[in-house]
Amino acid sequence: MNRLRYLPRILCPLLFFPIMVVGQEFQSGYYESFDHTRIHFEIEGTGQPVLMLHGFTGTGSEWKGKPVTDSLLAHGKQVILVDLRGNGLSDQPESPEKYADNAEARDLIGLMSYLGIQKYDAVGYSRGSIILASLLVRDPRIQKAVIGGMGADFTNPDWPRRVGFYQALMHDTIPGYEDFRKYIARKGLNPLVLAAQQKEQPSTSEEALANLNLPVLIICGREDQDNGKGTDLQALIPGSKFTEVPGTHNTARNSPEFAHEVVNFLDD
Repeated sequence: MNRLRYLPRILCPLLFFPIMVVGQEFQSGYYESFDHTRIHFEIEGTGQPVLMLHGFTGTGSEWKGKPVTDSLLAHGKQVILVDLRGNGLSDQPESPEKYADNAEARDLIGLMSYLGIQKYDAVGYSRGSIILASLLVRDPRIQKAVIGGMGADFTNPDWPRRVGFYQALMHDTIPGYEDFRKYIARKGLNPLVLAAQQKEQPSTSEEALANLNLPVLIICGREDQDNGKGTDLQALIPGSKFTEVPGTHNTARNSPEFAHEVVNFLDD
């Protein structure tokens, strides 16, 4: 979709900033969501929109300069980078209620409507894939989806990994998370904000996934054991494809092989 169709819908000049980067128009701004939480987004390129969803403690800007993003732009796609609520330049409420009832998916549905986008593809990685699963069952405008770095474990509302992170963020005496706590302290992140995200993280049911009817690619690193088996998730989504690329959970998405698989899938 050509950006010119939705540019007139951006009404507030204080919330939308066109910038020229390397001869290509680059846009950033804020969308005020259903509960007045401000969601930061950035857009680059033209063509079929591709919404990119980052992982836990991440930001949309982390996709910049990565092989997958560069490849999408080179193939004529428009990439939309979002700071999910509680992250980056978006508002960061501490209250768990602000993340309940699929709030992040609702943010994204509203954002894409705000931008006037009628059809789009989506790529998620790690926790971004969990949010993408929630989005897939709620927004029929998605044409194709890539679920990266994720197995089927998140479908369990009592997923021990989620519960463990929540407890570690709320109580700094929980053993086994020392490196994680050092990491968030080094990045200057708010533990209460992160805890709220984990407490209210959506767990899309197996039944809901079984009702999906669109092309889905599940892609994981060969050494990624963090979030369950990608083949288990593939078994839950009718007609989905599974592939592996080199790397661990933290490195696979940055590989040329990941970029190749994603672009080929979306172009097919």
